[in-house]
Amino acid sequence: MSNTELLNARIRTLRYEAEGVLSVELVPVGGVSFPAFSAGAHVDLHLPNGLTRSYSLLNSSTESNRYVLGILSDRQSRGGSRYVHENFRCGMTLPIGKPRNNFALDETAESSLLVAGGIGITPILCMYRHLRAEGKAVQLVYCARSRAQAAFLDELATLGGHVDLYFDDEHGGKPFDLGGFLRTQPKHVHAYCCGPSVMLAAFEAACDSAGIENVHIERFAADSTVVQAPGTSYTVELAKCRRTLEVPADKSLLDTLLEAGVDVDYSCREGICGACETRVLEGCPDHRDSVLSLAEKKANRTMMVCVSGAQCGKLVLDL
Repeated sequence: MSNTELLNARIRTLRYEAEGVLSVELVPVGGVSFPAFSAGAHVDLHLPNGLTRSYSLLNSSTESNRYVLGILSDRQSRGGSRYVHENFRCGMTLPIGKPRNNFALDETAESSLLVAGGIGITPILCMYRHLRAEGKAVQLVYCARSRAQAAFLDELATLGGHVDLYFDDEHGGKPFDLGGFLRTQPKHVHAYCCGPSVMLAAFEAACDSAGIENVHIERFAADSTVVQAPGTSYTVELAKCRRTLEVPADKSLLDTLLEAGVDVDYSCREGICGACETRVLEGCPDHRDSVLSLAEKKANRTMMVCVSGAQCGKLVLDL
């Protein structure tokens, strides 16, 4: 759910891309254009079964007449991807959110390294397409369990450039050596990774070991390593509303705000989509999201109110 203005989209095409992967092309209803987006962005699909799920845009960010998503039929689906694969039909309409980007490219980077695992290729493909079009130095590594499960290989071949493909079953089931590979990269490279949680953890550790500081990751699920410690009660002051609320230990900040009638955007309730990002004016948040980088969490400039709270005392928010 979200309080932001929704867009009305129609499913124009559904296409088999790889084992378990479906691409969904959406076009605007009524002949209008979709809002512009930047490489790495995602949109929320508001599904007819009541669920809202975020999916990355993979087509060119120069296109305003369509959005294209790549959706994996997840074996552990909680009703989102399964619904898409079983119920989507060409011609259906559904509300979608406007694009948001928690995985934006640093356009000033001298060189970029993009690493994708499985369905993580969706934002990475969009980013690679953009960097190639801009003539920027970029290398892409795409890992999957098998070639049959790797989507969008034809598009990557068309784009050309420096693309390395790695399929576990062609290497005796052995995963790609991220540590060894990253040690060969220049320290100043901007390194991006999207894939399963295990891969992201290995990527972050390997970048740290290799001395690569410009590290960017995108998660499709909440970080399971974030410790959900018992909550404590605290006070939240809303600067714009000029209100003060008490947040009980057994209630989330988001629920407290909504029950008080505060207009706040939200969607996933898991700290992964970024819809509820709110500016922090005072106080120390207890960050439990999977969106902000470690540096951003230390800076305490913003927080995700759906899962995060206060370390103690009081928070002052720009609401």
